[in-house]
Amino acid sequence: MTSAKAKGEPSPSDYALTTEAAVETAAPDLPYLPPMPRDRSIGIALVGAGGISAAHLDAYRAYGLNILSVCSRDLARARARRDAFFPAAEATDDFERVLGDPRIAVLDITTHPDVRVDLMRRAFAAGKHVLSQKPFVEDVATGEALVEEAERRGVKLAVNQNGRWAPHLAYMREAVAAGLIGEVIGAHVAIRWNHQWIAGTAFEAVDDLLLWDFGIHWFDFLSSVIGDRPLTVRAVAAPATAQIVRPPMLAEALIAYEGGQASLILNGAALFGPSDTTAIVGTRGTISSKGPDLGVQSVELHTEAGVARPALKGTWFNDGFAGTMGELLSAIEEDREPLNSARGNLASLRLCLAAVQSSRTGDTVSI
Repeated sequence: MTSAKAKGEPSPSDYALTTEAAVETAAPDLPYLPPMPRDRSIGIALVGAGGISAAHLDAYRAYGLNILSVCSRDLARARARRDAFFPAAEATDDFERVLGDPRIAVLDITTHPDVRVDLMRRAFAAGKHVLSQKPFVEDVATGEALVEEAERRGVKLAVNQNGRWAPHLAYMREAVAAGLIGEVIGAHVAIRWNHQWIAGTAFEAVDDLLLWDFGIHWFDFLSSVIGDRPLTVRAVAAPATAQIVRPPMLAEALIAYEGGQASLILNGAALFGPSDTTAIVGTRGTISSKGPDLGVQSVELHTEAGVARPALKGTWFNDGFAGTMGELLSAIEEDREPLNSARGNLASLRLCLAAVQSSRTGDTVSI
């Protein structure tokens, strides 16, 4: 008697979506750790001593980078940051003094976008390389002009997309770059967490907080694995019932590109059961990560050979911050384009801004 399977009919296990346990295989050795230059003595100034600056300085201290100055309009805040992380550095509220210091080659500008553009232009004119905080700029035209100006001045311009060196995201990116999963046909991120710590802070004034200020990390990651080829974006944002902050705490984006799709689901009002999952699906394999938050993640690489579970070192905070500056310093040392270059970041910015536009208009936006 001919079986159902032999006749090409589905079996009960097909309907039930059951699978067999995969064979354990060795994890590939991939260059996911923060890059560092051979010479870590190059002089750096941090400009802007707000909340995130502590993560920058803590990472630079851990990796032995050379911070010579901390600059802020609020001198007391500059001194507090200096004293906490680099006591031998200068603390100043005089940006021109920083620009005129021949020992300083790189500026890490952590200020908000509304004042950062002018600071970057002044830095280029003084011959300083720049690491810009993210989001890089508020519109693509300004970003393109800054990129061209930096290139014309002969200085490097990179963006602090620190998620690029979060261990799990970096390993997944490198697996894709190495061709381990073939052509990417799906890239999907889903996060639920409580982002309402922003209550009473300046972040509460940001209308598109999840898709813009937070989401730029994930749009940048998606760009790093699918390339600059999205065709359309459809996004929505909405307030969650009983949320206690002003900006919508629910947001989703669906990105279509030739031969595949990408998605981003953000729920910033989840008081319990936090979860952070990412899956990159390719024609020859799938690589995924899961955990309760940004810092605790486990990665699995599934291919025809079986499943590999790399034991990754480090955490997003603050190894990711070391990675952005380390890559810029390495690019300066090797005279090449940094992986987190501002020119490359324009693709991430276009994707992010298209999602914001779609969420505001309700339209599908072409890129």
